[in-house]
Amino acid sequence: MLRYALFRIALVFPLLIGLSGLVFLIGRVLPGDPVGLAAGPFASEEQRAAIAAEYGLDQSLPSQYWTYVTGLFEGDFGRSLMTRRPVAGDLAVYLPATLELVFFSLFLAALIGIPAGLIAGARRNQAPDMVIGVSTLTAMSMPPFFLGLMLQLAFAMALSWLPLSGRFPFILTPPPSVTGFLTIDSILAGRFDALRVALIHLTLPAITMALAPIATIARTMRASTIEVMQQDYVLNARAAGLSPRLILFKYVFRNAASATLTTIGLYVGWLLGSTVLVEKVFDWPGIGLYATNAILSQDFNPVIAVTLVIGVVFIISSLIVDLLYGVLNPKVTLK
Repeated sequence: MLRYALFRIALVFPLLIGLSGLVFLIGRVLPGDPVGLAAGPFASEEQRAAIAAEYGLDQSLPSQYWTYVTGLFEGDFGRSLMTRRPVAGDLAVYLPATLELVFFSLFLAALIGIPAGLIAGARRNQAPDMVIGVSTLTAMSMPPFFLGLMLQLAFAMALSWLPLSGRFPFILTPPPSVTGFLTIDSILAGRFDALRVALIHLTLPAITMALAPIATIARTMRASTIEVMQQDYVLNARAAGLSPRLILFKYVFRNAASATLTTIGLYVGWLLGSTVLVEKVFDWPGIGLYATNAILSQDFNPVIAVTLVIGVVFIISSLIVDLLYGVLNPKVTLK
């Protein structure tokens, strides 16, 4: 197990180096004139040259990359061409909002998808399996932005049960920021009124993002459950007279969940990438909305930073899943 863990951790470093180089190169070679947009349409050549020198854009690509990489080790993602603010400061504000939405959505997906898949696999070709199958197929074919708009029309505008958009009302005082996660900060401050408000605002965007993962997790869990239930040790447990409930939760669940765990880990990166549309629909102040505004203004430093952060979170989540998979399945060895 130790050798397996060290091997997986060692793979992270070349992945991070390759990711930073690829993201930097793409950000620099994309068409557009960010210096011209930052300087304005009536700027002189001297002003344009001054802005290019200020941001190091007058240097060669290798020099720019070296400056960028050395800055990353110091937590410096550069400065925005449009706002002139440090990108790291903006990420410290926007990233916790996105991570809170992603983790809450993934929690909902696992909470619903795993039991649904387990029930569908255990009741194969019966009524629960058919109902769950139709529901997951419908969920997988529903575009997130369309679902978000429908939820807004139904629960925010027609029924007025939930807020239309935003993360926290401007008229209320949020809890002191410790982690950047409103739910956690509310608990730490003992502000359960703020926790209730934060959860209410999380509900619609989280359901929108969780629907597709629920379907995938349920279908993966169903297939794994069916496969595990055909193994010899499960058949022997049945022959020994053990109760179906004990067999399902003691022998089937753990082995079926190990394959589903990989799907859940992969969805961390997918949800981070899909926040762009969802955050735009719900006006959620996260890195998706931040990246969208940066792309429209051709502000490459925020775009590079957001892409790099999403890649790093995806790599770390994959590493955690690999380690957890080794815990659930001790037979995992290096090939």
